[in-house]
Amino acid sequence: MIPPQFEYVRPGSLEEALSALAEAGEEAKPLAGGQSLLPLLRMRLAYPEVLVDLERVAELRQIRDLGDALFIGAMATHHQVMHDPLVRAHAPLLAQATATVADPAVRHRGTFGGALAHADPAGDLPAVVLALGGVCHVRSAGGARDIPAAGFFVDWMTSALEPDELLVGVTVPKLGPGWGTWYEKFHRTAQAWAVVGVACAVRREGGEVAEARVALTNMGAAPVRATAVEQALQGRPAAEESFRSAAGHAADGTSPPKDLHGSAEYRAHLARVLTRRALVSACAS
Repeated sequence: MIPPQFEYVRPGSLEEALSALAEAGEEAKPLAGGQSLLPLLRMRLAYPEVLVDLERVAELRQIRDLGDALFIGAMATHHQVMHDPLVRAHAPLLAQATATVADPAVRHRGTFGGALAHADPAGDLPAVVLALGGVCHVRSAGGARDIPAAGFFVDWMTSALEPDELLVGVTVPKLGPGWGTWYEKFHRTAQAWAVVGVACAVRREGGEVAEARVALTNMGAAPVRATAVEQALQGRPAAEESFRSAAGHAADGTSPPKDLHGSAEYRAHLARVLTRRALVSACAS
């Protein structure tokens, strides 16, 4: 289909981009990699009057070491994130999950921040940022604010961003010694969205689980933190029996959707199975 008519703006700096968004207000839409937005335009599920292309805003592509955390710019591509040595060394869960996103062509164009701002509950990266305790940094022409990932993803395809705001980057704490991570998902084909996904990070001390972080993809209208699993693992031996028992709580408190790809009950079953696999793999990594 042919997209609706819109005005096209291509700013060269962050300040110019924020100014364009402020001027257009609710009628504007930022364009990052376009891998999610362009299909919506073609299907006429989005009707922006102004499209603000961020391709030339180079400052949004940076990945920086902040000492105890990493800053990942919103315009960093998936390919850049999954191959960046800082990410691989200090936030391996993010690199692991990004490697499962779509296909190489999409990963070369799609962006980290675009995937988060799109806020699709079936997207892989929102659950990862939630599990890592990331903080989303947002800017507008009027100022800046920091939003913890737990408050950034509000509902289905809805984030906490205001119309004149732009996600400029995300801070994720570094994972130190003793941490193991894994992202496990089930999807129909290599390029399909996750039917269910599990982002998992486990810290071990003396053969026991000292801390666990688990978040679920496509088990609700937004990514879900599996707190029942985390609590069940606390202080337990880092062993198969503990993982299996804790994974039995993976669907607790969730509201999985039902669609052509599976019922709510099926997704709950997948969440339990995939959580056990993710815990085992995280502790083996």
